[in-house]
Amino acid sequence: MEEQVILVDHEDVPRGQMDKMEAHKKGLLHRAFSVFIFNSKRELLLQQRALNKYHSGGLWTNTCCSHPRVNESNIQAAKRRLKEEMGMDCDITYLFKFTYRAEFADGLTEHEVDHVFFGWSDALPVINQDEVETYKYMDLEALADDIRVNPSVYTPWLRICLGKVIEHASTVKTKNGHTT
Repeated sequence: MEEQVILVDHEDVPRGQMDKMEAHKKGLLHRAFSVFIFNSKRELLLQQRALNKYHSGGLWTNTCCSHPRVNESNIQAAKRRLKEEMGMDCDITYLFKFTYRAEFADGLTEHEVDHVFFGWSDALPVINQDEVETYKYMDLEALADDIRVNPSVYTPWLRICLGKVIEHASTVKTKNGHTT
């Protein structure tokens, strides 16, 4: 069976499920999540998506992102995918959600209610090369500056939500209880 996504309405109420590729071809609104892991230097762990990804291959994005499975909570899905993509296991906290739509040259459309999670870890990732080309750590201000200069090397969802990520990063406590 193909991977399924959870179709939702604009209030994030489930309205069924559909094959992931079919949902992306039709541009139907579905549930997703994005994980942002910071190190003790307050740098964000970014991944470059594997070149063979079905869309946005080779673009830089947040630590990991995907879709929850049917009957899987968003936080369970985020922790699962963090382990699958980056080989990492750490505490994460839900912060906010946003809705966006992005169309790609290959005819696919991401139309998602994206749930955003933050976490803290100094562990180095062990990347799954089927999903991730490479990774780097970057200060949020430097990232915002680079996105302004080079927007085409970043995923649309990262470009869209970065302002809110920066806003939340200044108020979120680290794993040691300190405010960033």
